[in-house]
Amino acid sequence: MVKQNDKVLADELVKGGLLTQVQADQSLAGAQSSGEPFHSYLIHQNIVAERQVLEKLSMIHQLAFVDLKVLTIEKVVIDKIPIRFTTYFKFMPIKIEGRILTVATANPLDIKFQDEIRVHLGLEPKVVLAREADITEALNKYYGLAADTLERLSKDNKKSGTVSEEAPAAWVEDLEKNANDASVGKLVNEILFEAYKKRATDIHIEPYRSKVRVRYRIDGLLLDANIPAGVRPFLLSIISRIKLMANLSIVEKRLPQDGSAVVKTKEQDLDLRVSTIPTPRGESMVIRILPTNVTLLSLEKLGLAERNLRIFRELIQKPHGIILVTGPTGSGKTTTLYACLNELNTADRKIITLEDPLEYELEGITQIQVNSKVSLDFAAGLRSVLRHDPDIIMVGEIRDVETAEIAIRTALTGHLVFSTLHTNDAASGVTRLIEMGLEPFLVSSSIEAFIAQRLVRIICSHCKEEVTEGFGDVRQEIATTFKMDIKDVKIYRGKGCDYCNGTGYYGRSAIYEVLVMNDEIRVAVLAKERADVVKKLAMKSGMTSLRQDGWRKVLEGTTSVSEVMEIALKDEELTPTAPAPKMSSSAQRSYETPHDITRGVTPEMLKSKDDYNSRTYTRVEARVGIRYLVVEQDDGDMTHLTTNGLEHSSITKDVSAGGVRFVTGYTLPLGTILEVKIQLEKGEKSIDCLAKICRIEEDAVSAMFNLAVYFLDISSADRVRIDNYARTKATAGINASGES
Repeated sequence: MVKQNDKVLADELVKGGLLTQVQADQSLAGAQSSGEPFHSYLIHQNIVAERQVLEKLSMIHQLAFVDLKVLTIEKVVIDKIPIRFTTYFKFMPIKIEGRILTVATANPLDIKFQDEIRVHLGLEPKVVLAREADITEALNKYYGLAADTLERLSKDNKKSGTVSEEAPAAWVEDLEKNANDASVGKLVNEILFEAYKKRATDIHIEPYRSKVRVRYRIDGLLLDANIPAGVRPFLLSIISRIKLMANLSIVEKRLPQDGSAVVKTKEQDLDLRVSTIPTPRGESMVIRILPTNVTLLSLEKLGLAERNLRIFRELIQKPHGIILVTGPTGSGKTTTLYACLNELNTADRKIITLEDPLEYELEGITQIQVNSKVSLDFAAGLRSVLRHDPDIIMVGEIRDVETAEIAIRTALTGHLVFSTLHTNDAASGVTRLIEMGLEPFLVSSSIEAFIAQRLVRIICSHCKEEVTEGFGDVRQEIATTFKMDIKDVKIYRGKGCDYCNGTGYYGRSAIYEVLVMNDEIRVAVLAKERADVVKKLAMKSGMTSLRQDGWRKVLEGTTSVSEVMEIALKDEELTPTAPAPKMSSSAQRSYETPHDITRGVTPEMLKSKDDYNSRTYTRVEARVGIRYLVVEQDDGDMTHLTTNGLEHSSITKDVSAGGVRFVTGYTLPLGTILEVKIQLEKGEKSIDCLAKICRIEEDAVSAMFNLAVYFLDISSADRVRIDNYARTKATAGINASGES
């Protein structure tokens, strides 16, 4: 039989247009058959919104409706009302006035809990209405997360004298399963589920002498979880429970361990990456939370400025080359690469990734997890990947020169390669690769762009406010950067509210620095210029620095001044501290500040015959070091050649006393004169002379070029040295690499 209160509520909902009569009758019957209160049935079945139901109950029963998120509850109230009482009857105590206890509940028709308050607490309840989720959140906020579970565990512990460890759980743990009995498993589930609800990416469990600190990383910032102090005696059981879920050894406590587990919520499954390290007070654990169902961001949603978005799209459509995303750990590099792959992921493209760790599963893309235990590193995996006919390859990170060289060869043979590098800005990526041991000509010829990025927190929309005073220097810098009136510079901040956990921020966005390789920058790379010189050249070409992109988001009201200043250093003046390299008119590589070549040059030398192909001298395949400079005639004077002394390095393919052939990553015009230095043997004096380019060969396999040159003003003694070297190698049948 339908209760009168339920019939009244149904009629009010029908009158308000929230239910049809048919829906009301069906819902009444459904609630009666399930044994659930009618108003709870409507909410749990998503028939009517909770707030609408509570508003009708408030009107019918003349009860106030409160928002627990904006209320402050005094500690004396929390100390007076036991946690086991509030959690069992699902109400939140708000205040005590004399013998009147005001409580918030989502079930005002439950008379039993009101009687229990009178009998056990000796107080008269005054009921107000609140949302069920707000009550749960308030209980966690004021009593502490899992306080009820900890209290019951403590009682069990006192009875038994020990804290029992549970048997291994199923492969997939349900975080939201209802368990009436207190257990360590339930406590762990509550910690994990609370982290997921708060959007945490990591959980840090840190043991100390007298307490355990549990922290959540939310929007890149670590925040303390509201865990009661009583959790310390259960640390061993908590760690053991999580180890069992992640298939780790619960016996081994002296060595670091890494594992993974899968847990589920109503919304989706979560992939947990678990890592432990030993400390003097127990094991410290970090749990990374990765959703298995990922909605990949599009390029538009990455936070790119209009110009950078256009450049991004142009870069990822290139048929070959390397695009490197740089930044520290946790700066969102992988998310950016996934967004690029998501845009390129079509049926006519083969995309393969090498990742460590493999964070998200991408449909339509072949993903490989690097595993050092079986010698599957980035370099080994990349070699195998090339045999699977990919169009696009993503390498999780370039960590060593071997991986870098293979990636470059891959790019030079017609593949588009994405990867990451750990540097502070885009320009530093150039010096980082050269410091690894890569030849500058390989870097300049294969890299298409360096993209630096950082993450800034987004100002909470619920407590956002304009800052009208202060930040004078910052306002001036922003006004100067964007050539605007300082009066038009508006700065915002987040005041802090319950929605954003009092931080003033909710969510994160990226700022970018996109350095596209052009001719000037390639010359600077070949010259091994410093990172600051490369950056200045890029900014002169229109690159927006990290700090400038950050100021753009400040003007848009997306982020705050403090976020930008914390992660992006002030840009130096754009006036170069050293002469900027540029392209010459007569040769594709020339330089601004000349110096004279001291030895004399005659027109006859410049018109010397092509001795490179002459059969007068023995030619041998040999790999010896060669350095060269591009020279040019000064105002047509054939006897006066100029250069600024900027050297390039390479390796010869073959050597003869008439000339040499060597590899480069770019071409030079036929007839270009070079000043060359050849090092035949280590420790010996180099052979210095002028040479002239007589032939250019393109290597279709490596996408490199072989330049053949013949010597112009070489001395007789040096010519004899080269000839003797070539004859010795030819007689021995050994090339310069030591192979027979």
